[in-house]
This record gives sequence, C-alpha cells and structure tokens, in this order.
Amino acid sequence: MGAHTSDPAIRAVLDCIRRIVRALRLFDREAEKRFGLSGAQVFVLQRLGDSKAISINELASRTHTHQSSVSVVVSKLVDRRLVRRSSSPKDARRVELSLTQRGRRLLRSAPPSAQDRLIASLAALSRIRRRRLGDLLTELIRKTGIEREPPALFFEDHAPRRRRARAKT
Repeated sequence: MGAHTSDPAIRAVLDCIRRIVRALRLFDREAEKRFGLSGAQVFVLQRLGDSKAISINELASRTHTHQSSVSVVVSKLVDRRLVRRSSSPKDARRVELSLTQRGRRLLRSAPPSAQDRLIASLAALSRIRRRRLGDLLTELIRKTGIEREPPALFFEDHAPRRRRARAKT
C-alpha cells in the first residue's frame, strides 16, 4: 500500500507529530486520573477561568476550535456542575458561561495544559510561518483523506470513564 522509504524528512515529520500527540495524550491521561475529566475539558475550564462570563462563540475563539466542538465539551462540564449557563444581564438572548465554585476549585490544582503550550508555541511563530505550517498540514490532511473528519478538541472523541465510588469494606 504505502511506499517504504528511508527519507529522513519523513521520519523527522512523523517524530514531530508523535511528540505532539504524546504530550497531548499524557496531559489527557493526567486530567482523567486526577479529575475524571478529559484533557480537553480541563483546557476548556482553563479558558473559562480567564474571565467572568463569556459566550460559547467567545470560548470557541479562545480554544481555537469550532463552536459546535466546544459546545459538546461545555455540556459535559455543565452536567458535572463545573460550568454554569446563564442569561446575560445585558441581553437575555445571550447565554453566558462561567465557572462554578466547584470548577474554580478544580482549576486551582490543574496543571498547565498541553494545548496551551502548543498554542503559545504557534503564536511565537511569525504569521507567515504559521500560515505556511497550516497550509502544509492542510495539504497533508487532504492527501491522507481525512479532511472530512470533524476537528474535535484533542482527545475529546473519547469520553473519560466516570470514577466509581469504591465500596467500603
């Protein structure tokens, strides 16, 4: 099926992708182990913790993802009572999101997310280099045939198992 080659550039690219995926996976595992949440859920909580109350569109912008993807994560966080949805005092049609006290407590012990490190590193690149990297990655995605897959938040396509209460013996 695939061409087998010893091109060092191919290995260098794959090694970079492996390192990025590994960092994201390790953060996801840590978040699940410590909080019973996905890494994406902790990342969203962190972005919500940066302000008082924001809309889902503002949150999507802060997470650099599509509104529908972040909305799914927010719903899970609302169900866990870590995030609150409420009508804006200025415009009742606008729904605002904010952390609950429980969400703020959890955030105090959360480590910096792998997504934040990745975003900061991308932001440190010049606009031209970011655009070039985006173009090259888009071309790679098209050639692999996965461009129709929805770009969900990292590792949010699997829901962490909820912790079960241990039976007292």
